[in-house]
Amino acid sequence: MSMKAPSEANVLWFLPTHGDGRYLGTSLGGRHVGLDYLRQIAQAADSLGYFGVLLPTGRSCEDSWVVASALAPLTERLRYLVAVRPGLQSPTVAARMTATLDRISNGRLLINVVTGGDPVENKGDGIFMDHDDRYAVTREFLHVYRELLAGKAVDYHGSHIAIEDGRLLFEPVQHGGPPLYFGGSSDAGIAVAVHSVDKYLTWGEPPAQVADKISRVSQAAARFGRKMSFGIRLHVIVRETNEEAWKAADDLIRHLDDDTIAKAQSIFQRMDSVGQDRMRELHGGRRDKLEVSPNLWAGVGLVRGGAGTALVGDPETVAARMKEYMALGIDTFIMSGYPHLEEAYRFAELVFPLLPRANASAPVLSAVNMGPFGETIANFVRPLDRQAAQS
Repeated sequence: MSMKAPSEANVLWFLPTHGDGRYLGTSLGGRHVGLDYLRQIAQAADSLGYFGVLLPTGRSCEDSWVVASALAPLTERLRYLVAVRPGLQSPTVAARMTATLDRISNGRLLINVVTGGDPVENKGDGIFMDHDDRYAVTREFLHVYRELLAGKAVDYHGSHIAIEDGRLLFEPVQHGGPPLYFGGSSDAGIAVAVHSVDKYLTWGEPPAQVADKISRVSQAAARFGRKMSFGIRLHVIVRETNEEAWKAADDLIRHLDDDTIAKAQSIFQRMDSVGQDRMRELHGGRRDKLEVSPNLWAGVGLVRGGAGTALVGDPETVAARMKEYMALGIDTFIMSGYPHLEEAYRFAELVFPLLPRANASAPVLSAVNMGPFGETIANFVRPLDRQAAQS
């Protein structure tokens, strides 16, 4: 089934609540990630015109709900993509949390439904179910959760969840609740997606694999009379030339040793996530085949779980690759780069002008000393004046 290509896309950035730095797999160049640093990234993303930010979830991360609650009042337009965790949370408690944060943020909440794919981490959180049972819980959870956010009283008795007279007293700002984002590459995951969520997410696989996944999900959704929208999670390494971008990619992993890679890969192998398996298969833990598709680099996935690929190139190349994904049906991009503060600026300044963005806004003009942009030359000559004189 072919998807109609969206004419515009939303672009989100990433809040690195599990850590940040200039290099992967080493403390060298590491950066303390406290609330002040996360505030800088969120406010940069807000002012630069990103649609929102994704907050990760898991025991390696600061709690996404607490962080989003702290940052939402410090930003104006930025949306926060925060995780609910079926099996960890009661759907009624999660619905109350959702409605509260949606009100506090004045309707700027997005929900990322995360089932969890690491059995060891799951057991540490008290979840001892196998892969398919976790998705069965997710489906029941979402049924109750969506009904509550729609303002309904819920009585539900399923195989895993039982609720009597569940209800919300305070409704969310967004009618029916915030949009639900979800990623799951297995058959069980796709079955949940086509019944219960609004946007299906994939990690950054080569376009042919993404096209196949979109087709599978679209066909499954059509059998239930539903249409899905699609997003993709990618890292990005953009520089003014392709040569500089590829050098930056090599530099990002130059402190990685084979033992660190092997240890990371052994942890990924214990997971029962089909999506994680697909990421790992792109590179096989080897350094010698990291460009897995034109300008799609899998070096991040040598040591990072989840999203493990980056678009690498100059602004025109990166924008062209993003438009290729748009042609497949992708309308949402969740991007990140190391370090996240500087790269949020770099990506927005270099690539945003080349993308058709749904939430793009015109630059604010002011008579105060806010422009023309760039440092005044020799304390006297404005940059644009010099440019005009040379043309």
